[in-house]
Amino acid sequence: MSRDKVNKQPSSKKTGALPRSIGKIINKIKEEISPQGEQHFVREFRSSRNRTRSAVRFLILLIIVPVLIQFLSKTLIVSPIVERMRGENTSQIFLNNGMEDDALQELKLFEKRLKFQSFLYNTPSLSTEEVEKQVKQKAISIAQEFREKSTDAISNVFADLISVGAFAILVATNRRQIATIKSFMDEIVYGLSDSAKAFFIIMFTDIFVGFHSPEGWEVILNGFAEHMGLPANRSVIFVFIATFPVILTSIFKYWIFNYLSRLSPSALATLKEMDE
Repeated sequence: MSRDKVNKQPSSKKTGALPRSIGKIINKIKEEISPQGEQHFVREFRSSRNRTRSAVRFLILLIIVPVLIQFLSKTLIVSPIVERMRGENTSQIFLNNGMEDDALQELKLFEKRLKFQSFLYNTPSLSTEEVEKQVKQKAISIAQEFREKSTDAISNVFADLISVGAFAILVATNRRQIATIKSFMDEIVYGLSDSAKAFFIIMFTDIFVGFHSPEGWEVILNGFAEHMGLPANRSVIFVFIATFPVILTSIFKYWIFNYLSRLSPSALATLKEMDE
């Protein structure tokens, strides 16, 4: 019985003269001060530097290539085709009622400016025929301007689709570089201090889901609608602003409390202190 107990002692009690943690530290110090350790450090440094350069180059490529393809395809291919298909049809000047209202407001402002300049500088008042002539010339100029805007908006739609397709092909055919970029971004994020992580989280949430974010979303949506030649529907914009930031906030809170609390509890504690 006593022999069996002696032979069946737990492995945790079978320790040497020094604890395991101290042994690991000593072995690590030996590796670092040995000539092989210096060579290993140099190899790791060169490998890390090459990975960083590769990640930065491919990240720049992901930005430049879609933008360049969008510009070239729009200028050389899409715009000429759209202009040829539209022809000289005067009934297709405006893509939506918003453009027509803007053109009408600009024409009314021009007519009022003619009368204002006549009163301001005490010049002889223009005859009705002269006013109509200048207004007609301005109307033709405005129509040409909005026709170009319509053509540009239609071209943007197809050029953007081509650009998105090029971006998707780049991502699908370069999985290894995408993994390198992910590793590079992880190193940057995890290398930040807890205060820096909390600062960027607060800045991100305040910009996109904070109390002053609706104005920013409205500017973005209006710019997107103008880029695509769509009417800036106020109701649709307000519904988007009322729902999307709320969904984004829920997703962000879920990420914070399920991943940040597990990966960096100290950063989560700093975030709570800074937010309060």
